Amino acid sequence: MIRLLVGLGNPGSEYEDTRHNAGFWWIDGLARGLGASLQPDKAYHGLVARVNSAPGAAAPIWLLEPMTYMNLSGKSVAALARFFKIAPEEILAVHDELDIAPGEMKFKQGGGNGGHNGLKDMQAQLGSANFWRLRLGIGHPGIKAEVAGYVLRKPPLAERQAIEDCIQKSYDAVELMLKGDMAKALAKIHAKPPRPKPPKPPTPAQTPQP
Repeated sequence: MIRLLVGLGNPGSEYEDTRHNAGFWWIDGLARGLGASLQPDKAYHGLVARVNSAPGAAAPIWLLEPMTYMNLSGKSVAALARFFKIAPEEILAVHDELDIAPGEMKFKQGGGNGGHNGLKDMQAQLGSANFWRLRLGIGHPGIKAEVAGYVLRKPPLAERQAIEDCIQKSYDAVELMLKGDMAKALAKIHAKPPRPKPPKPPTPAQTPQP
């Protein structure tokens, strides 16, 4: 089950609406939904909220936004996880993902870091890559040399809305994550929207007469 939910991003108003901060957008929305207030905590180098009675959770859960800048995200995550004895398998990291289009997302446990500096530092500081990841698609600029600038720019309104729609959909799986039903959470996040039904053919009474 998930006990610590981490959104990855950069602190400061200049980064607030940039693609790299999609993880912060996710935590902000979840905190609102749970009636929680993120507060600065120097011991954990970030904004932290404790939620004592989240739906599905058998014990308190923690929401965290590291204020260390992306490259040192693990410093914040590991500090909180060590203090409360939270295992990597009980951590969810929510982050922007270049290899997925805006409006899509993927959920998985473990794996590489894909060059994402926030994940890279989490792996180093936790000594494990076995935490869960919710990857929010932001798309790719198409040229590797443009990636750094791309993630630190604001997405166009349509892309931002597509990411926000994904974020809203993902919240439906949070209760399952907190219960530890990861297979059902994965199925819910990866579910495709139902195809619209084709229109019914007209009945004989509706068929126009020549």
